Amino acid sequence: MSIGVIAPVGSMGAALAAQFDLPLLESAPATGHYLVWDRERLALAEAGEKARVEVDLLEGAQAHRRKFGGGRGQPVAKAVGLKAGNTPTVLDATAGLGRDAFVLATLGCTVDMLERNPVACALLADGMRRGTEDAAIAQIVARMRLQQQDARNWLPEHGQPASYDVVYLDPMFPEPDKRARAKKDMHAFQTLIGGDADADVLLAPARRIARQRVVVKRPRTAPWLAGVKPDFCFDGESTRFDAYLPML
Repeated sequence: MSIGVIAPVGSMGAALAAQFDLPLLESAPATGHYLVWDRERLALAEAGEKARVEVDLLEGAQAHRRKFGGGRGQPVAKAVGLKAGNTPTVLDATAGLGRDAFVLATLGCTVDMLERNPVACALLADGMRRGTEDAAIAQIVARMRLQQQDARNWLPEHGQPASYDVVYLDPMFPEPDKRARAKKDMHAFQTLIGGDADADVLLAPARRIARQRVVVKRPRTAPWLAGVKPDFCFDGESTRFDAYLPML
């Protein structure tokens, strides 16, 4: 069932609903998820729950990470090979809410983003829209480009060999149990999106597009994508970044 949007006709919320082919609702449903236009921003809500999910590039966790996250010393920056003399172009083929894409754009990378889920696209597009209105991060957001596309189709059909330095994959991994749950707001998003059980098919075409490497973000104990051992990896406390050399 499609997720609907509660937004006044003529509002930016209604425009986002039209852009991503999401129905407009007159009121919140009795159960399930819905999008709501509130305080001049779009948020994902769940009936009976107070927690909401929105993309905020100006304040909160993203702002803190931009200011105090460690710059090029961050694991994701090291994983894509970002260093003096190398600021790679990146295709984030499973963009989600654009959190890592924003970090990479903050550090100077141009990041093209693919996301197939219209709800995630609407939330991310709204966050980027608000970001362009703030002088502090407008130049960062200008380095981010979003397309509503399914990477399973886009990579083999539209990706040209060696067209990006790095292809970045962060498929949603199913939560193994309640102890591993994300924060309550992100759990609502993960519940809606579900695990990307079909992500294995992305690795081979991604390796044909990347000039330098493909980087796959995984939970620390998760199996390798498509069962393929990476050429090298970067380990973190709860996640790891598996890196694969291109196959041109």
